[in-house]
Amino acid sequence: MRILIALTLALTATSGCAVLDRLKPATAATAATAAPDASEPVAAAPAPVLGAGGNTAAALDTTTAAQKQAALAAPAASGERELGKVTVSLGSPAEPGIWLRSALVTAPGKGRVVTASGQSVAVDLLPGQGAAQLSLAAYMALGLSLTALPEVTVFAN
Repeated sequence: MRILIALTLALTATSGCAVLDRLKPATAATAATAAPDASEPVAAAPAPVLGAGGNTAAALDTTTAAQKQAALAAPAASGERELGKVTVSLGSPAEPGIWLRSALVTAPGKGRVVTASGQSVAVDLLPGQGAAQLSLAAYMALGLSLTALPEVTVFAN
């Protein structure tokens, strides 16, 4: 019993070491590299980083500005039908294009998604199972945060 108590106390005491390391103030060398010189121009914040490879969202988005502009400018098609509302997450950044994959879609086709704020983008509709996914290009075209889980209304042409 004494051994169990001693072991518990030893583990409890050493588990706080990792927390204490994070509380140490930054060294002068770290502070010098972290704070930019006032005479140097300040660069814009880097694009969000995805994955362990260090690829930025902008680097993974292979759609052109013209493709995004066309998708954003596409008017509502006459005769389009509402498939429903769905909460979307970010789809695979490795899959190019502007698309939505959802269980609401039964066959591949063209359509459009509209956010709660009224932003709209034309998408390729893809059948899916489980949670709905929206492409990286669509997220970026709509100006959505890559960690957001927005609700969108899905329309099919």
